[in-house]
Amino acid sequence: MSVAPDNPWLSWDYLERNGSEVWLYGTQHLHVTLQAVGIAVLIALPLAMLARQVRWLSGPILGISGVLYTIPSFALFALLAPFTGIGRTTVLIGLVAYALLVLVRNMVVGLEGVDPDVVDAARGLGYGRIRLLLSVELPNALPSMVAGLRLATVSTVALVTVGVVVGYGGLGQLMFRGLQSDYRAQIATASLLCLALALVLDLLIVLAARLAMPWVRRRTS
Repeated sequence: MSVAPDNPWLSWDYLERNGSEVWLYGTQHLHVTLQAVGIAVLIALPLAMLARQVRWLSGPILGISGVLYTIPSFALFALLAPFTGIGRTTVLIGLVAYALLVLVRNMVVGLEGVDPDVVDAARGLGYGRIRLLLSVELPNALPSMVAGLRLATVSTVALVTVGVVVGYGGLGQLMFRGLQSDYRAQIATASLLCLALALVLDLLIVLAARLAMPWVRRRTS
């Protein structure tokens, strides 16, 4: 009677034999996550400020980003592929679209939540529109913005794996191969690395936010 070979969920031997491949897809996963979130922030901040200044645009901006967010990721990548090709560009566009709703909504909430008395006081001191935005509104809106950035980053780490449908899924490539071959160690390793990456990035954002907002730290203590 033959005995089926071991197929453990965790295997150090797998990492030793495939370390270079795991590193390649892990760094690819990290790079595309950072690029997608960075691009999304650069797009979301002007949109949020526009929605704040031109109130009637707030609804359409949030509505369009909300519609993009509701499209299933598999479907979005498949729809983009004929126009943007297979690979990095398609994945980046999809990830940016998904991050926009979270970022824009939290930025708008943060800007609208600034104490009107503080804004009036700054105007009374002669603050112009730009100085008021940079010195008063944005610093006071930072906690809400950071919350949106954390959520967008963690969700982007997870969504990168779906990019495997267009050939650029980072650690999702390993998960897909593991599922095809029923290689549990490959699936578990890629999944745990995704979780670790999300936790590390979230922690870095929290630490950076604490350094950028010393007044919040003092208030908490």
